[in-house]
Amino acid sequence: MSATFTADFASAAQWVAGRSWAYPGGGPVNPGDGKLDHLVDDPFYCRGGAFRAALRPDGLWNAGLLTTEGSREGFMVRTGDVLEARVRLARALGAWPAIWTWRDGGQEIDVFEYHPDNPDVLELSNHVNGGCHYYRDPAVAPGAWVDLRVDFGDRSVVWWVNGRRVFADGTGVGGDWCAYLIVNLSVSAGRHHCPPEPGVTDMSFRVSRLRVHRHGG
Repeated sequence: MSATFTADFASAAQWVAGRSWAYPGGGPVNPGDGKLDHLVDDPFYCRGGAFRAALRPDGLWNAGLLTTEGSREGFMVRTGDVLEARVRLARALGAWPAIWTWRDGGQEIDVFEYHPDNPDVLELSNHVNGGCHYYRDPAVAPGAWVDLRVDFGDRSVVWWVNGRRVFADGTGVGGDWCAYLIVNLSVSAGRHHCPPEPGVTDMSFRVSRLRVHRHGG
């Protein structure tokens, strides 16, 4: 397989910053999902591969999000694609980094979600046809580099972490599935996971590589 899509986070043709229809009205806030983030299109928060969040005077957090939805290229992941990424996990409590897919109010597959209050756990989820795994590994830790791979199969979505096959959901995405990519750093409001600690004013996680491979692509 060749690389069908190689992420260049600085590219306005590939990515739209600070707006996503996974948020009500396209953003900038999503309080119903237990989040404190306020999406911004400032390149500092996302375009360099480091996805950042910074505390605002109103208690929300300016936060970075990139999506392929609405971009000039409009890239979508499809059934049978394989995504590979290398990420450095966030350290600060309250940080909620993720790589995921979205289209038309759903079609969500979580390549990963991470919360430093569960320091050795990656959340791997199929919200399309069901399936979730909390993968625990001492190699998963605040500030650790992690290699991820996800095979978006029609009958089973399969996750690898650091080269090890760790979960197959047995449900898949179906034969004609497709969805846009989202990479972002949310901030937890405390309903699902710990909020930021008092005095903490910034947080980040990094994505050094993100590629999607397609048979015949």
